[in-house]
Amino acid sequence: MRLLTGLIAALLLVAGMGSSHAVVRIADDRGGRIGTYVDKYQSLRTSGETVVIDGLCASACTIVLGAVPHDKICVTSRANLGFHAAWDMGSNGRAITNPEATHMLYTMYPAEIRRWIAKRGGLTRQMIFLRGKQLMSMYRPCYMDAQASASR
Repeated sequence: MRLLTGLIAALLLVAGMGSSHAVVRIADDRGGRIGTYVDKYQSLRTSGETVVIDGLCASACTIVLGAVPHDKICVTSRANLGFHAAWDMGSNGRAITNPEATHMLYTMYPAEIRRWIAKRGGLTRQMIFLRGKQLMSMYRPCYMDAQASASR
């Protein structure tokens, strides 16, 4: 009888470990195309996975802050978020700011992040970084989990 009870308890424990316990780790993501990240984070949002920011998350990577629920994001002491204006490649091969995409990006962020950005002059060509105590005051701290998957 004890063996059966133990077996049932183990099965219930394993069955309860669904996607809500899965972890996605962001550690060295320099960003890329906005649309790619919107798609990526939409599927992450619907998966229910927790996002651990454990290093650099810059540019389009920061869309995670608006796409994934706040309670599904945590940050380690190494987390470092980099924000800047959206840009396109000009005909001369130089980056030119895209005001429409920058506005769209800005509106994706939670209000607290938008206020932080606004206090620093808004999204410009210059990268601004949110890290340390300021970041830890906005998002819950997390500790690295052995189940964390590789960056997505």
